[in-house]
Amino acid sequence: MAVSHQPHSFPRHIRRRHACLLFGCLVLVALLTLFFCFAVALEPVKGASSPAAVRVCEVKGIIDPAVAGFVVRTVRDAAEAGAAALVIQLDTPGGLDTAMRDIIQAELDSPIPVVLYVYPKGARAASAGVYILLASDVAAMAPQTNLGAATPVSLTGDMDEVMQAKVTNDAAAYIRALASTHDRNADWAEKAVRESVSLTAEEALAEDVIEFVAPDLPALLKAIDGYKTVPKGLVLHTAGAPIEQVKMGWITRFLHAIANPEIAYILLTIGILGIIAELNTPGFGGAGIGGAIALLLAFYSFQVLPVNLVGVALVVLAMILLGAEIFVQSHGVLGIGGVAALVAGGLLLFQNQAPYFGVSWPVVAGVGVVALLFFVFVIRAVARARRRPVSVGAEEMVGAQGVVVSALAPQGQVRIHGEIWKARSEGETLLKDERVEVLGVEGLTLVVRRAPVAAEPDGQGDTGR
Repeated sequence: MAVSHQPHSFPRHIRRRHACLLFGCLVLVALLTLFFCFAVALEPVKGASSPAAVRVCEVKGIIDPAVAGFVVRTVRDAAEAGAAALVIQLDTPGGLDTAMRDIIQAELDSPIPVVLYVYPKGARAASAGVYILLASDVAAMAPQTNLGAATPVSLTGDMDEVMQAKVTNDAAAYIRALASTHDRNADWAEKAVRESVSLTAEEALAEDVIEFVAPDLPALLKAIDGYKTVPKGLVLHTAGAPIEQVKMGWITRFLHAIANPEIAYILLTIGILGIIAELNTPGFGGAGIGGAIALLLAFYSFQVLPVNLVGVALVVLAMILLGAEIFVQSHGVLGIGGVAALVAGGLLLFQNQAPYFGVSWPVVAGVGVVALLFFVFVIRAVARARRRPVSVGAEEMVGAQGVVVSALAPQGQVRIHGEIWKARSEGETLLKDERVEVLGVEGLTLVVRRAPVAAEPDGQGDTGR
């Protein structure tokens, strides 16, 4: 009999796995892109500068443990290299108390002058930045910068009046001691804590809060040359000194970048979507690996960010609803609810007492769109595949046709879909090369019969092989 060959498509579970592997690869590419965006510079080689060089580093953004570690190492390395001074160009909205105190301790212990310079134009030293500036040996600002608003805020929830008073009094005493020790205006420093007052660069100079206003780094180094610091009594020799830039290493840059509320929210979303995709795919692939990495990075961020438990609960609810859409025929209600919970969770994920801790609307909207596309193209595809009748395994063999390999009288072997199976007939004898059709499956044995002869277009039957 003539054999008709039909093209075989991949089983649905394989197609679904390929789709999830593609999603996992996209997750990994996104994470690697995020990682290497901040791998721009390496840590400088120790001891590479001349003894009279001035080292300069930049601190921009939230004061977090990564930044604190970088500043502490930079102060130590500059002292070991015998640098003439270390200039820290500062632009921060504030940050964590523990990280701030680590930086201040390094400033106070440094045997070389530490110069804090609020730079460039438009920069600020707010909240934790005020304390760091007042703890420096030399405080300077560029024109069109500002300083102030040092009132402490809680990053773990609202404080009652008694606790707020204790925290405020402690902060006021701390900042007053820093200002007094360095012969600066302690009264204004206390007002910055208790009344959240601020100053421009020129006002800060007039109020005796800082020592210098300079438009750029060369002008600053010229202005501070010969200045004697209080209380260490160090004399600066910076005019004409060689300048050596110190940049964050790529690991520090990356850790500092992900300690951003918006980046943390994006990583959390990627992790959730990757894990959902992996849990509904056979085996373990790229989606699970990428999702696990993203979640671990997000958890690192949550250690240093003011996480709101209500926001976390909404994000967990979003994960549950998106996952439930696969198993429950809700016609999209659960999926849409999951996307809405994810968006609401983003808005409430971080405490908003500090204005620099929060997720902006454009980021929340972008994450919502990505989650919606994931729901439409991935979750619904997986859900449809789960709801279809079984099309793989032993059940798929019923109705399939093949060829007798060894005669069935009534037991023998047949070839079905290119595989050799043990088979038996229902009493009839089937010879080698006869076409057979599968009637059922008994364990690993197929029950077969002689295949019906298909009619040719001209009405003539098949004549066999």
